[in-house]
Amino acid sequence: MTDDSRIGPPLLGSERDTLRAFLDYHRATLAMKCAGLTDEELRGRSMPPSTLSLLGLVRHMAEVERAWFRRAFEDHDAPMVWSKETDFQAAYDVSASTRAEAFGAWEAEVETSRRIEREAESLDLVGFQPRWNEEVSLRMVMIHVLLEYGRHNGHADLLREGVDGTVGA
Repeated sequence: MTDDSRIGPPLLGSERDTLRAFLDYHRATLAMKCAGLTDEELRGRSMPPSTLSLLGLVRHMAEVERAWFRRAFEDHDAPMVWSKETDFQAAYDVSASTRAEAFGAWEAEVETSRRIEREAESLDLVGFQPRWNEEVSLRMVMIHVLLEYGRHNGHADLLREGVDGTVGA
């Protein structure tokens, strides 16, 4: 794996600064787990019949970012990135996917998410999650997405080790 250039969260930060920093730390962790691998290595599956791969995780997290930030706070009707319906599993089909395609979409969604968060007056901003048909706060969304990254970065640890034996943060 390449150098660890992730910036850790503040030890004494505000709630918002801490949530923002933890999200960016986990985003950087996913990118780091994929660093230096070829498209073929990124498409490598964990174990049959699972379709889980590093590239699939990047694509899935693009969907997560879109579903929880863009769709909740800007455009409730924004289509999913890789599915015409709300099918998060479609992102795991990486048979024709490349690093450029997956990371391009993910990075664009991350930037949209960051912009939405920066422009919000507070974590109490209320959005609408169309999938749940419920109102949600920016605070809840940030925590939910953070939990998604935490879970999937655990998967990324195992997937990366399976590709080339690399372990650690």
